[in-house]
Amino acid sequence: MKDIKKLTYTALLTAWAIIIPFVFGFMSVTIGPFTATLTAHVPMFLSMFLGPQAAVITGLGSALGFFITKGPIIGARALMHVFVGLIGAILLQKNVSFHKVAIFTALVHGILEALVVLGFVSVGAQVKYAGNLASFLVITVGVGTVLHHSADAAISWVLVKFLSKAGGSVIAKQNS
Repeated sequence: MKDIKKLTYTALLTAWAIIIPFVFGFMSVTIGPFTATLTAHVPMFLSMFLGPQAAVITGLGSALGFFITKGPIIGARALMHVFVGLIGAILLQKNVSFHKVAIFTALVHGILEALVVLGFVSVGAQVKYAGNLASFLVITVGVGTVLHHSADAAISWVLVKFLSKAGGSVIAKQNS
């Protein structure tokens, strides 16, 4: 029965990850290839508590949703949720605190997304940026991703605490 619950939660989080760019697009900030859509990382964070497989599947859903709504560069950036979620899930399984996981994965997340944008720039994709490319990548994409990741981590932490108090969910049990 536990596996069915995990599968159901994974499916719901994946659906949420796909839907977010469609529904919350109005809450999005866009600066060139950098976008920040509030709550976009919440399904990724919650899926980490379900394990590596759930985190990877949810990350793929996020990439699909952003690819459809925002195009290949943003979709490729969202694909980094697969790796960030996987790392976070592995760390949580090793009993690393959620706060430490959020901090460590924020740095990984910022670096990965900056590298994705750099990859698109190096192949000549139409990426608009202001001024120096290196500072744009580091400040706008890297630091912007870390800040966005941190805001969504805080939202996720509150949700996990509510789920823990409510009890009964696989996420709440993984957190206790």
